[in-house]
Amino acid sequence: MKAMILAAGRGERLRPLTDTIPKPLVQAAGKSLIEYHLEKLAAIGVREVVINTAWLGHKLVETLEDGRRFGVTIHYSHEDEALETAGGILKALPLLGDAPFLVVNGDIYIDTLPRLAPSPELLSGDTLAHLYMVDNPPQHPQGDFALEQGILCAEGSPKFTFSGIGIYHPALFRALAPGRHALGPLLRQHMKNGRIRGEHFDQYWCDVGTSERLDALNQRLMAPGV
Repeated sequence: MKAMILAAGRGERLRPLTDTIPKPLVQAAGKSLIEYHLEKLAAIGVREVVINTAWLGHKLVETLEDGRRFGVTIHYSHEDEALETAGGILKALPLLGDAPFLVVNGDIYIDTLPRLAPSPELLSGDTLAHLYMVDNPPQHPQGDFALEQGILCAEGSPKFTFSGIGIYHPALFRALAPGRHALGPLLRQHMKNGRIRGEHFDQYWCDVGTSERLDALNQRLMAPGV
């Protein structure tokens, strides 16, 4: 299975750090967020990774190169301006191919990525996406979607928070016109007919969206025994 790391965003809330580097190159415990991802993708058997770029994207290419030292091959999907999540994935589809693929937000940290062995079954039938949901963090207590017997719903309770990790079928995006598209409305559209599945993912997860959260992640990773 191929994977895509979303790395085109500006990272406004992490300024001034992100004035000079793309957000996924922000470091935690001496290693950039995207390097953690590449190592963990290789560990679960991913060999080809697509990275989309916009803001200071050349620095991602200069830093990561072809991915060989991480055990993967990197392909880059360059955007003149960030196309948001669904728009960026749509633009990258020629690099991702016709099979389901894994997508990971470039601005999160998670201890362990989900295993991909059951992925063909996860997207069997009419399923267009399988999302990994985590417990609601303090900054997002209301959550995103409810999970009912493996089906994600826009309404209902309790709600969980979307981790930014999901497996997608290319068909989810192919009806979109080229350009900027957010992922949320697209998912909600297909939740109405039960085509978006999910599961609760019980791993340490951090949305590294502010300097305070970055500091907390640094402290955790540098703690003895971690």
